[in-house]
Amino acid sequence: MNCLQGVGGCSSRSGEGSEKEERETKEGGGVVVVMTAGEDRISSYAAARGGESVGNDALLKYPGNQHSAEWYLFSDLNRPSDERVDSAVTRVMDPEKADLFYVPFFSSLSLVVNPIRPATLNVSPDRPVYSDEQTQEALMEWLEGQGYWERNNGWDHVFICQDPNALYKVIDRVKNGVLLVSDFGRLARNQASLVKDVILPYSHRINTYKGDIGLENRKSLLFFMGNRYRKEGGKIRDLLFQVLENEEDVIIKHGAQSRESRRIASRGMHTSRFCLHPAGDTPSACRLFDAIVSLCVPVIVSDYIELPFEDVIDYRKIAIFVDSNTAVRPGNLVKMLRRVSSEKILEFQKELKEVNRYFEYEDPNGTVKEIWRQVSLKLPLIKLMINRDKRIVLRDSVEPDCSCLCSNQSGVHTNTMIYKSIDFCRLGSLFVPQHLGDNVQLAIIKKMLISLGGR
Repeated sequence: MNCLQGVGGCSSRSGEGSEKEERETKEGGGVVVVMTAGEDRISSYAAARGGESVGNDALLKYPGNQHSAEWYLFSDLNRPSDERVDSAVTRVMDPEKADLFYVPFFSSLSLVVNPIRPATLNVSPDRPVYSDEQTQEALMEWLEGQGYWERNNGWDHVFICQDPNALYKVIDRVKNGVLLVSDFGRLARNQASLVKDVILPYSHRINTYKGDIGLENRKSLLFFMGNRYRKEGGKIRDLLFQVLENEEDVIIKHGAQSRESRRIASRGMHTSRFCLHPAGDTPSACRLFDAIVSLCVPVIVSDYIELPFEDVIDYRKIAIFVDSNTAVRPGNLVKMLRRVSSEKILEFQKELKEVNRYFEYEDPNGTVKEIWRQVSLKLPLIKLMINRDKRIVLRDSVEPDCSCLCSNQSGVHTNTMIYKSIDFCRLGSLFVPQHLGDNVQLAIIKKMLISLGGR
């Protein structure tokens, strides 16, 4: 049986793959369901550009950007089961067998294509205006009406919101779920946690360096190219510009996103020994992962950064961490880097090459596979919180809840105990609807892509 959530119950299905999925479930693999909303829940899927529709979905392409994880995860779940045999999660069709429910809402893309002008402006009916906020609300209206959401208060649902502002309007209503995020920069302490959620790498925008380790072609000491002026923690960039822009063998340039900027940045990273990664508006940025695939040793000046996959990657072996106060003292950073021996840089490069696959979304053994493994590790905690939720009594207290699913910014020390409970877990499985072409997620994605001109 393939259950299509919100479309009208379950429909039987015959065809290859059903028997294999049933066998995998019986052998102990857990289950994840990919939620789908009925088309009656969200209206107006006409093209946002001139009211024109596209009859052939194949003509639309997902726009390449640093938040492409949502597309890669969605695509992976639609691969044939025999191509996903090594995945930590197994896609299944019966929600009753599911351990986790994946909600395939493209929250970052929805944010990107949202127009600057509000949807409430008087516009011609044949020129619809896309509204990210309205789509978020429609998503929640549907989701909160689903029995599987209500059953466990959302603890067993997985959301991807990689852009720091993705799902901003409804984030407090989905905070119980597993959030796939880039960092905790825009999330409250009671919304996100290293214990509950998964840190994702950005999709790198610089071409992967194809050469071997070595210093012969890396004449520059330090390279940075990006926006000099940022908000919040990113204000340190201007200070770093001031202390570095006149240093010998240091290339530091102000530049916005463009093809030409990426070309210059690619050349700069491929010919430099170190690449600077200062904080931006939030602690993380795509630049770090550009540096990693360029074999350019990252110099991280971001005091509150969270990094992906730290249970399998020791970032001290591939990057240099410098606190902000030390980095902005004139001469400090350059002196520190000049003292790093050639042998040590080669060690860094060797380690970078070893972990490179974890940051390649298109590698079958790369980022996507590791993300699902990280998600599967959350299962014991999720089951704990579900059972705890069902027995706990209403408390009248201003003190923090002892469950304390706070981010590391809170300084909470109970995380160690919780981590001990999630060292081991069984495989997770994913439930995905059969008729993906008919579900609301693809309709929304189609509309958003059209608004970008199919780029």
